[in-house]
Amino acid sequence: MNFYITSLYFAIPIFVFLILFESIMAKRKGIKINRSTDMISSLSSGMTNIIRDAIKFSIVIISYSWIVDRFTIIKLEPLWLSIIIAFIVEDFSGYWMHRLNHRVNILWNRHVIHHSSEEFNLSCALRQSISDTIRFSAIFMFPAAFLGIPTAIFAILSPLHLLLQFWYHTQVIDKLGFLEKILVTPSHHRVHHAINPEYIDKNYSQIFIVWDKIFGTFQSELKNIKPVYGVLKPFNTWNPVIINFNHLWHLVRDAWRTKSWFDKLRIWFMPTGWRPKDMEEKFPVTVINNVDYQEKYDTKNSSQVIIWSWMQLGFTGVMIFHFFTVITNTTMIISYLYAIILILHVFSFTSTMDQRFIGIIGEGIKILLVVLIIYLQDYSWFGLGDHYLYALIFYFVTSFLITSYFLFDSKTAIISWED
Repeated sequence: MNFYITSLYFAIPIFVFLILFESIMAKRKGIKINRSTDMISSLSSGMTNIIRDAIKFSIVIISYSWIVDRFTIIKLEPLWLSIIIAFIVEDFSGYWMHRLNHRVNILWNRHVIHHSSEEFNLSCALRQSISDTIRFSAIFMFPAAFLGIPTAIFAILSPLHLLLQFWYHTQVIDKLGFLEKILVTPSHHRVHHAINPEYIDKNYSQIFIVWDKIFGTFQSELKNIKPVYGVLKPFNTWNPVIINFNHLWHLVRDAWRTKSWFDKLRIWFMPTGWRPKDMEEKFPVTVINNVDYQEKYDTKNSSQVIIWSWMQLGFTGVMIFHFFTVITNTTMIISYLYAIILILHVFSFTSTMDQRFIGIIGEGIKILLVVLIIYLQDYSWFGLGDHYLYALIFYFVTSFLITSYFLFDSKTAIISWED
């Protein structure tokens, strides 16, 4: 089990505690920062991300290990200096990857899930992508490779660097004095997540705010302009799986439909949001032009649906921890099937919150894959006793039935998952 997954055993309880503490502090300050459906969506997104990471589903175009093996000029010593330089290079690389993810059409799909919440709180920090499967950030790490900094250092620093970005996704911490000049603070990151014209596409730094100041993308939080959060093209769904691929789907569809071959080729690499003119005219997309009139997505679910969704989220967490314990002792095919089941589980209960019938389809496919895993393992569930197997089958069948009940009982449920 890699260092990132191991670190989650310690990080997740801390994250949960801080999310609860933030909620208490927000209530004391009279700030509304959470909605149950939005929080469930955020936490579900984080779960899909760690599932993807656990099975190591990614394609590395260029790796740091390949670079350091070929381009080392000197071996930097001592170790403490290598660690400091490695952290700075990691942060430099993070700034540029973050900036590219915002500025290039196809790369926006890798990151849009993180900005999709119309709230700003610690739980939305966990909105991490499953669509960033192609990795190439090592192109910004040549300075470390020239100095011969070992790959093992980055294997530990990279997860830590990511985890250190959690704390500043909050509205309950005001500006932090002199730290504002050095580190990325909640104030800086509120600006980054805002869609106000004054704030959009600013503050890409991840730990040290200096990169934005050097490269001209810094913007301080203004007293007279309250940040409005979300994306300019709202997704109108709680389903993190759909959010992860919605922008890509629109790019594919525009590329297919446009008559211009030049537009078919360049749409992927144009600035984020660019569309061919004929597509803008024939198939207009809703865009927020005035943030003062933002209408937050709200499906007005019953308390029963909300409670059920929290229960489903909790069960997903239990299953993920079980998943971590078995993936090293099973075949790749079964590991991938298990991962798909977990993601379908998230897909189904978040679709139920959306009041979309596609949640029932997800439940049905999930049951079929559960039966397939049981068959491939000689009618057992990863070596657990029969009573665990029967309980699991009962749970998934019950999940299918309750999901069907909620959706067929809903007077507003819809069939399509598109806007």
